[in-house]
Amino acid sequence: MPVLIAILVVLVVVVAAGMYIVPQQQAYIIERFGKFHKVQYAGFHVKIPVVDRIATKTNMRVSQLNVQLETKTLDNVFVTVVASTQFRVNPENVATAFYELRDPAGQLRSYMEDALRSAIPGLNLDDAFARKDDVAADVQRTVGNEMSRFGFTVVKTLITSIDPSQQVKNAMDSINAAQREKEATRQRAEAQRIQIETQAAADAEKNRLQGEGQANYRREIANGIVDQIKSLQAVGMSISDVNNVVLFNQYLDVIRSLSESPNAKTVVLPSSTPGGYQDFYNQITQALLTGNDAAKHSQD
Repeated sequence: MPVLIAILVVLVVVVAAGMYIVPQQQAYIIERFGKFHKVQYAGFHVKIPVVDRIATKTNMRVSQLNVQLETKTLDNVFVTVVASTQFRVNPENVATAFYELRDPAGQLRSYMEDALRSAIPGLNLDDAFARKDDVAADVQRTVGNEMSRFGFTVVKTLITSIDPSQQVKNAMDSINAAQREKEATRQRAEAQRIQIETQAAADAEKNRLQGEGQANYRREIANGIVDQIKSLQAVGMSISDVNNVVLFNQYLDVIRSLSESPNAKTVVLPSSTPGGYQDFYNQITQALLTGNDAAKHSQD
């Protein structure tokens, strides 16, 4: 009886040792007598105890590797480049990934550094910043082709940082500041030019309107004088008397304007006003007659 129990215990232990469960997103490599036998994926499985063994447990999830290196650009600026790549074991090549590469992360790092040192020196600093997505795609293509031979898939590669030295940053800031100041100066000059042109146009319009207003004002005065002359002639006054009255009224208007002007400090009046108006009238009449005579002689 004890022997039977012992045999049953041994059988249970042997059977239990032959059963195993592979978790999700993992793959087990099974070797038989030290030689690759098969790959088992997630689920319940049975192996032959002693004959078969689990050689390795491979994680199928995506892993990330960060690479940082210093290189120089086409315009001889040294920069520190930080790149991140996500990779995983190809489910169809689990055995190749295990048996071909001893240090997958180290091999991937070497490929990435080599690809970055080939891509960055072909670009100047500005292009390296502007085309970092193209650089990342080129690195991923190159590294992906190499790693695929060993059973790995490169999922995504990103250039997360391109960092020049502090002196280069200061120089770039100075250049950008100078360019922005140049543009600001150009904009200020353009704004000033527009302001001058606008002010000139406004002044021209103001002068035009003032001229039109002055012309209308004089026209209305002339029309008023004509109406006044016609009114005086209608009551039987001679043309000489009419001219005398009109000129006298104009004379009084001028004297009133001078007296009411806020800029007038001193007003000089004739000593015999309004009696002195007759002398003023005679002077104007004589000037008109002299002008008419000169015009006739010039025509002759």
